[in-house]
Amino acid sequence: MTLKLYHCKGARSVRPLWTLEEMGLDYELVSMKFPPRFFQKDYLEVNPLGTVPFFTDGQAEMTESAGISQYLAEKYGPTDIALTVDHPEYGNYLNWIHRSDATLTFPQTIVLRYTMLEPEERRLKQAAEDYTQWFFARLRSVEQALEGKDYLCADKFTLADICTGYALYLATTLGFKDGFKPNTAAYYERLSARPAFQRAISL
Repeated sequence: MTLKLYHCKGARSVRPLWTLEEMGLDYELVSMKFPPRFFQKDYLEVNPLGTVPFFTDGQAEMTESAGISQYLAEKYGPTDIALTVDHPEYGNYLNWIHRSDATLTFPQTIVLRYTMLEPEERRLKQAAEDYTQWFFARLRSVEQALEGKDYLCADKFTLADICTGYALYLATTLGFKDGFKPNTAAYYERLSARPAFQRAISL
């Protein structure tokens, strides 16, 4: 079966794309302009939600970036970037995979919407400011988790770092990088130096 990923440069689809690159899997990439529901109308026939990413593997169809990354690691592993259920840090690993989107990326998407994507007359400065503060409050969990460590789980690079690393990448595109605390800033530098990350954000 062909692994097929619908992708927009810089969007959440970076997570599964980065995963594919780290794992060295063969895949088909469909690159689109963001948001594709406006610029590529036929995309709604592929994914009626109009969201990115959209991923197919045979009969499997998926829309959630962290879930696709987890699926790839579990179905096409074993891989060094995944932890198994018997690992003592498995719960922490899963929590970071899902926290990365629900807790860290979500407030940034509100900022993105109300500072860049909405027409000028619909932009909401207060909403953008409030959700910026929300993001930085949640980012403290990353800073604390990295105290004395290079990576979030198991003393090695895993999917938890891919998924959380995307949230940090998105933050840099929004101009938030100067707000990173020392552990977070050093962590992002480690992640962004990885060749697979560099390939994923270039596509």
